[in-house]
Amino acid sequence: MGVLSRLSYVVRSKINAALNRAEDPSETLDYSYEQMRDELQEVKQGIADLTTQKKRLEMQKRRLEENVEKHNEQAREAVRQDREDLAKRALEKKKTKMNQIEELEGQIASLQNTQDNLVEKKDELQNRIEEFKTKKESMKARYEAAEAQSRVSEAMTGAGDEMADVGRAIERAEERTHDMEARAEAMDELQDTGAFEDALSDKDALDRELEEVRTSGEVDAELETLKTEMGKGSADSGGESDVEAEVETESSGTDEDIEAELEELRDDEGE
Repeated sequence: MGVLSRLSYVVRSKINAALNRAEDPSETLDYSYEQMRDELQEVKQGIADLTTQKKRLEMQKRRLEENVEKHNEQAREAVRQDREDLAKRALEKKKTKMNQIEELEGQIASLQNTQDNLVEKKDELQNRIEEFKTKKESMKARYEAAEAQSRVSEAMTGAGDEMADVGRAIERAEERTHDMEARAEAMDELQDTGAFEDALSDKDALDRELEEVRTSGEVDAELETLKTEMGKGSADSGGESDVEAEVETESSGTDEDIEAELEELRDDEGE
């Protein structure tokens, strides 16, 4: 199979698959039923036309038969008047009309046979249409029941196209929700660390830090002033000096003890 043949085969397969998915059996059955009814109507119309044509021939035959009888009377009258020439002409016309009648009878008989065949086929087709109608309704009911059952099963198992779309929509919503939650957490973290500049302030981070230092220094200075006014500044300072002296004394004693222990260790090693 050549490339073009294979490509054509694939295209036809795809088209057939798409048509099968788009085809509704109920609509197909109804369409077939209507087609059969149209055919039946055409058969009935054909029978009606045929019957009309036969009636016309029968009427023409009756007129010819009347002419035959007329020519018979003409021939008798001519014989009574001793006009053989006229009698002969009348008989000739009679013969012509009788030949025409015979030909018409053959046509009428042929039309009658055709009509009988069409009537028989029409009755057969009508019976088939009635049978097809009954089967069609049964098939439509079965298809609708199967379709309903399939929809319920797809809804319960999530295997249908619509349920698949719903599943994908839920996944997308979950992803967007997770992204938004992560973004919110990141914004809170950056806000806590002061990484964001105040949108309503014209100060940057350095200005704010310097301002905090100045504020802290002013608070400390004011505290010292208050302590001095209340007479607690000197006492606190003296207490602090005594504590420092005590700490230095303890540190000196500790250093001497350490030196003594080291000296003893060296003597022991020398021995």
